[in-house]
Amino acid sequence: MKALFFAGCLAAAGGAVASPCLERLVPYGAAIPAPEYRLELGGLVYLGAQHSSDPGEAQFADIEKRWNAMKPDVAFYEGPNRPVPANREEAIRQTGESGFVRYLAARDGVALARLEPEPKDEAAWLLQRFTPEQVSLFYTLREAARLRERRSMDEEAITMAIGQMLERAAGMGLPISFRSTAEVAAAYRRYWTEPAQWWQAPSRWFDPRARSADTGGIFTNEVNAQSSAFRNVNMVNRLSAAVREGKKVFAVVGRDHVSHQADALRCSIATP
Repeated sequence: MKALFFAGCLAAAGGAVASPCLERLVPYGAAIPAPEYRLELGGLVYLGAQHSSDPGEAQFADIEKRWNAMKPDVAFYEGPNRPVPANREEAIRQTGESGFVRYLAARDGVALARLEPEPKDEAAWLLQRFTPEQVSLFYTLREAARLRERRSMDEEAITMAIGQMLERAAGMGLPISFRSTAEVAAAYRRYWTEPAQWWQAPSRWFDPRARSADTGGIFTNEVNAQSSAFRNVNMVNRLSAAVREGKKVFAVVGRDHVSHQADALRCSIATP
């Protein structure tokens, strides 16, 4: 079953990593006795970061130190390609470690690439497993939680930002069927009574390692586990392909991804 699952992910992502290597990906829900948050393998420096928007956190100095030492040919980043300010501190405040990698690449003229699969491919994978309304709520509420907890936005600011995201959703390839935040609120009420407002959805609902039955997310944790598993296949494929091309590859990602991918990357980079 595990081999079939990853083969399905690979086919959907259009990847080329040998499936035996993908079988070394650790599925969500499985224990990882010795988690790895940093991987240096041949031409790859792969750093797992804590999601943060605080420029004073030590991890940003460490990322920059390793970047300067490596002088990469290409940098991979997680998440969408949001605009990045020219100022170091503001880049971190607005888009965290993802924005910081893009800031460093712009500063040094290094080629950039996304770790993520194409939104339409990830959407197709999720829509085979969850309803359009559930997938729409997952993307919308997760972004609301990010804006509230990492950008300290209040209800008014979140509502405005989500409204703008809904306007752009089709062009971004996101499978979001809502056209207004009023529609988001109505769909939210069909599943939850607590928290009272959709924009208050807690970040624990989007932990792929947790079960919705334990967090109150109903289905959101399972959607995120499927999303993360699909993304892991794509990340391994893109990173290993770039290393095998002889490039010096620098990548920063949410720290848990590294632990789930480490053995698969060792296999795929070593496999001719």
